[in-house]
Amino acid sequence: MPLGLRGKKKAKSRENAPLVEKATGAGGQSLPGPPAPARRLVFHAQLAHGSPTGRVEDFASIQELYVKIAGVFDISPTEILYCTLNTPKVDMKRLLGGQLGLEDFIFAHVKGLKKEVNVYKSEDSLGLTITDNGVGYAFIKRIKDGSVIDSVKTICVGDHIECINGENIIGQRHYEVAKKLKELKKEELFTMTLIEPKKAFEIGPRSKAGKSSAEKIGTARGTLRLRSGGPPMVEELPSETKAKAIEKVDDLLELYMGIRDFELATTMFEAGKDKSNPDEFAVAVDETLGDFAFPDEFVFDVWEAIGDAKKG
Repeated sequence: MPLGLRGKKKAKSRENAPLVEKATGAGGQSLPGPPAPARRLVFHAQLAHGSPTGRVEDFASIQELYVKIAGVFDISPTEILYCTLNTPKVDMKRLLGGQLGLEDFIFAHVKGLKKEVNVYKSEDSLGLTITDNGVGYAFIKRIKDGSVIDSVKTICVGDHIECINGENIIGQRHYEVAKKLKELKKEELFTMTLIEPKKAFEIGPRSKAGKSSAEKIGTARGTLRLRSGGPPMVEELPSETKAKAIEKVDDLLELYMGIRDFELATTMFEAGKDKSNPDEFAVAVDETLGDFAFPDEFVFDVWEAIGDAKKG
């Protein structure tokens, strides 16, 4: 571990801001730049438990996407728990995060049965991995085999955590929910109120008609990146090296914090890819993601993962 990993922070300076020079014409007047070509992006969507196919477009964030989907299917946006891509199944590997393939088919999972479960915390670790949908709903992404939670069969992957011991946690981020669960006292009983996604009435596999199934994965030539600040951007698919590095960072998030978050992992990779040492990386992480208060050991391990990726 480097000493003083967060010892120094670089002051933000306006001198470091990118300068944009405007073209000028006769008389010193600014000339308008060429208009950006308009690109209409339309995505197909269904409710995961079954519905006709709808079309959504003109959204700049996850929250706006949920509003668009809700409008198409005449439901409230707050009914949507999360979305999966190219499959109606509760498949946590296909979750919609901050990136959306240009040919991806969206399946929206809405609220179903509410249930209250009591759990006896016999071990320090519950064996849960938490993520969230970006608009206030935390849910279970993974349950470790043989863990405390694994022994409670009414708790399932994909369940939204609404309350812990009567405290409503809607609006809290995944890392906040994971921290609350971690801080629960050992050898005591606690209660969770969960909402599972609505399930289809059909029995057997869905129809393979059309090309909205998993066979379409990987055919898009780019992705639409939905950012928390600023407009969405169409980007090329990440290289295999970058994708592996981001996955490794996501694995470290799960190991240290009990969460998985592809967008957060991507942000950390972008913050570290051009840094020359772990101290610079730690400063960049603090400036970009200071609210998370990551431990030094985690930051250093992420730096090593990014460095290994850069070496190929």
